[in-house]
Formats: sequence, C-alpha cells, structure tokens
Amino acid sequence: MTAPQDRRFEPRSPANTRAVVVSPGLELPCQLIDHSAQGGRIRLDRNLVLPKVVMVIDIAQGVAIEAQVAWQKGLEAGLKRIGQASLRGLIPSRLSDARAAWLRAGGR
Repeated sequence: MTAPQDRRFEPRSPANTRAVVVSPGLELPCQLIDHSAQGGRIRLDRNLVLPKVVMVIDIAQGVAIEAQVAWQKGLEAGLKRIGQASLRGLIPSRLSDARAAWLRAGGR
C-alpha cells in the first residue's frame, strides 16, 4: 500500500503555539499545530464542531488569522487562510472581539 499523496502546494512549518479560536458566540483555546501561507492545522481543547469561518488568534504573534474550516476530524481541524491582521495598535472595528480575546488570553 502506498502512502497518500500530499496535495499541498506549500510545505507547512511546525508551530505548536497557543491560540484562541473566535467566532460569534465562540471563544475556545487551541494549539496552532502547523501553518503555511495558505492554511494551517489546529487542535482544539474540546471536541466541538466549528463554524465554516473562524478567527484564529496567535497569542504570541498578536495576529488574527481569518480562515475557512476545510476539514475537521475529532479535536483537529484544517484551515484555509482568508486573511490576516495584527492585533497591535489601531485595529478595524471588525477585529474588536478578536483583540479582546487576545488580551484575555494574555496577549500584549
């Protein structure tokens, strides 16, 4: 039996970073397992079905990553990156919930 083919166009880099998944009515701690320019993989603290679009807050980097959930299996989910914005300094009002979650999680 052959190994499954990796269909990614870009290699993913390991991250293993604390993060928070934010969506309307949802704020859940998670781990950012790996990432690339096009997407990433997270591991949730609880087995919970994610909505189609989420914000993943990288606590250490102070960055909000808007992403579509491409797949979810158990505690892990694969994400397709839509956009990214810094949570430091002035931010657009659409990122106010993400910034508040970042500050509650210990971001500076």
